[in-house]
Amino acid sequence: MSHSHRPIAPDISMGSPVDIPADEKLPADAPLYDRVVEALRTVYDPEIPVNIYELGLIYRCDVDGDGDVEIDMTLTAPACPVAGEMPGQVQQVVAAVDGVGSVHVELIWEPSWDPSRMSDDARIALNMF
Repeated sequence: MSHSHRPIAPDISMGSPVDIPADEKLPADAPLYDRVVEALRTVYDPEIPVNIYELGLIYRCDVDGDGDVEIDMTLTAPACPVAGEMPGQVQQVVAAVDGVGSVHVELIWEPSWDPSRMSDDARIALNMF
């Protein structure tokens, strides 16, 4: 699903999820996985004005038949100042999605993140072409 109508690098205060306007939200009957990804796209790295999903910080996102979600994620660097907070923020936004059961977020460092993991939209937003 393309989110080209929504800015990938909005003018926001880093550190808190972005609200999705009601008329742009996925419908309640959209697949749960898609709604989880939509929630992930509301979380931004505090140092880079691009959401964590487009940055490629989400390595794995599994949603089972009961609505339980398991996420493996990383940060741009181990010394990232939000290393202790970001997984909790991800857990909160995903847990708030209707139909989600339990949420487990694991912060992993291998493989390490590098800019090749970013989406094309993120590269454009950051002038990295």
